[in-house]
Amino acid sequence: MIQYYNEWCNGLRCYMCLRTNMPEAPPPGDRRFLIFFDFDETLVDETSDDMVVQAAPGGSLPGWLKDTYRAGQYNQYMQRVLAYLSEHGITQATIRSIIEQIPACPGIPALLSYLQSRPPRDFEIVCVSDANTFFIESWLQHAGFRPLFLRIFTNPAHFDPDGQLQLLPYHSHGCPRCPSNMCKAEIVRDYVAHRTRQRGGRPFERVLYVGDGANDFCPSLTLSPQDTAFPRRDFPMHKLIQEMSEAQPGRFQANVVPWSSGEDFSIRLNGKACVLTRH
Repeated sequence: MIQYYNEWCNGLRCYMCLRTNMPEAPPPGDRRFLIFFDFDETLVDETSDDMVVQAAPGGSLPGWLKDTYRAGQYNQYMQRVLAYLSEHGITQATIRSIIEQIPACPGIPALLSYLQSRPPRDFEIVCVSDANTFFIESWLQHAGFRPLFLRIFTNPAHFDPDGQLQLLPYHSHGCPRCPSNMCKAEIVRDYVAHRTRQRGGRPFERVLYVGDGANDFCPSLTLSPQDTAFPRRDFPMHKLIQEMSEAQPGRFQANVVPWSSGEDFSIRLNGKACVLTRH
């Protein structure tokens, strides 16, 4: 526990260092819509960690390493995986190449291209992911979409002098729904509140959250009735929303638009009205 706390503190210092290198000027205050995107199985059609594991000898991890996983401690487990890959000669260049070749989800490149084509005041785009900075930055840069994302909230990662990718937790929190290293709801709430203050108290017209996993359900609970949750159809986020809607009618406040392709967004994001229908 003490070791993990020290790792968290180091991660926080790394993150704050990154934040201090960001421009001091606040983002534009006239953007109408705020969109949060998950990364794994939302922007890309695979889990980035699983793809990197394929670089291990024989294409899979040994049983003894898999057995070290503990529920709620995936971040620590993945650090052991990365150490194992480094010990077996997997380099930064190899990992980057694997990440760059992960296919996008169907229709996502067209959707992101559409968002890039819109006037700057239409959309503010943010990524919130339990992956890590190296994976996300590598993929977005290679795909040509990095400039679209104003912020990326994820676990800090860097290569140490020995060439091993060091993965650190994003933050600590008290949410019982989320893994120990990240609560996306806390990130979304804090970011929306911070940006509203920067905008002189004027909220966004709508907040949209696009995701797939169980850890995307928690942030979707922060959305208001005028906002919209986009869960990937039949993935855990979608199923959890359905279960809550059946068990506690009215508890889930946001509009819900299940998606299977980026094309499902385009018909709802097209036009200045940005009409989002309730499904």
